[in-house]
Amino acid sequence: MKKYLNTLFVTTQGAYLSKEGETVLVKAENEILLRVPIHAIGGIVCFGQVSCSPFLMGFCAENNVAISFLTEHGRFLASVHGKTSGNVLLRREQYRRADDEDQSAGIAKNILIGKIANCRAVLQRALRDHAEKINGEVMTKASKQLEQSLGRLKEKTMPLDMLRGVEGDSAAAYFNVFDHLIVAQKEDFRFEERNRRPPLDNVNCLLSFLYTLVMHDIRSALETVGLDSCVGFLHRDRPGRPSLALDIMEEFRPFIADRLALSLINREQVQKKGFKKSESGAVLMDDATRKEVLVAYQKRKQEEIMHPYLKESVPVGLLFYIQALLLARHLRGDIDGYPVFFWK
Repeated sequence: MKKYLNTLFVTTQGAYLSKEGETVLVKAENEILLRVPIHAIGGIVCFGQVSCSPFLMGFCAENNVAISFLTEHGRFLASVHGKTSGNVLLRREQYRRADDEDQSAGIAKNILIGKIANCRAVLQRALRDHAEKINGEVMTKASKQLEQSLGRLKEKTMPLDMLRGVEGDSAAAYFNVFDHLIVAQKEDFRFEERNRRPPLDNVNCLLSFLYTLVMHDIRSALETVGLDSCVGFLHRDRPGRPSLALDIMEEFRPFIADRLALSLINREQVQKKGFKKSESGAVLMDDATRKEVLVAYQKRKQEEIMHPYLKESVPVGLLFYIQALLLARHLRGDIDGYPVFFWK
């Protein structure tokens, strides 16, 4: 399973990836930058003007290594992967559950409980670690709002529209105090509201980039266990949208992406000079900052954490794969409900 920890990120513009025996070869300007065995890679992410040989694409597809193509600034474009693995009966059951509003609501409810609980954990961790630097009263009030949302979800069954309403209220409470979690470089990294497509400030630019990285890993994990990443339960079908990957990403946004973004800012690993505003108003990261974020993300995935359901210590990078397996087990009827990931 260790191969799922390793994603090859290629950010060098003009780079060309090809197959050499059982390895992936990365070249730029006729210079070899990297050779890596295929068995050591879980996925490849190409940013901007990066191309791959057809032979490499086929080689990666045969070895269940997904290749994703993003713009230079992190917007997802397309992915290449091999045959969908897993039992066709699993996917048929996934489609049946997705078509059933009540079944979808049951799975979506668990996902939202995990998301809101993990958002609340981020606020509580901030209160513990930076009590002298943040407004405790504001943070405590937001934490209680999230606790009330959790209570609403747990006390009764809700249709999807009502679940989305609770999610919207919780997201507003969480992001209304997100700026308080930034305790360094306050003038350069101010957060007023969540915006995207395009991100309009430095913090949103960083969050959007990290969400894209998490999306890639979750999508690969779902495809690996045989699930259709485009058919979700909370997020409904839309052409070109990986709805199930968006579903599973909800429980990981606070724990992995939001926490990492805050750490990078508060530890001054990213700085204002690494972000530039275009004429359209979109904020973009420069290459050096992007590489800094990628390195931090990879290191984060290598950390160990106790899985609340398995009761075992696992690398953070394997959590996506484990949750995909648990969802598949639920859909097959092996376990009663989908055991969402809780960060403690």
